[in-house]
Amino acid sequence: VQLQASGGGLVQAGGSLRLSCALSGRPFSRYTVGWFRQAPGKEREFVSSISYGSSTYYADSVKGRFTVSRDNAKNAVNLQMNSLKPEDTAVYYCAADPGYVRNYRSERFYDYWGQGTQVTVSS
Repeated sequence: VQLQASGGGLVQAGGSLRLSCALSGRPFSRYTVGWFRQAPGKEREFVSSISYGSSTYYADSVKGRFTVSRDNAKNAVNLQMNSLKPEDTAVYYCAADPGYVRNYRSERFYDYWGQGTQVTVSS
């Protein structure tokens, strides 16, 4: 299982970016997909998740600004990030696990990880 994350970049505060996580070779719709991020000097933290049944979950810090969704035609999951803040600056990782995940906020329940994509928000 190979995950490919893309879409990071440099944006000014208040701007938007869309991250994409693509899966090769298997139908992504059968996986729970999570987004996590790690800022310099900090531990990796949960951002958002979309379950096997397409329920969505968000960290309080991004609720109302970020939206996770599936693009089944592209076998991908997108994370639309609006109203970005400097504190959103981090390396963003997508992760996946088949079926439902016992605790979607915990990275240890995801077996497959993408390589990470850098998001930098300038003030």
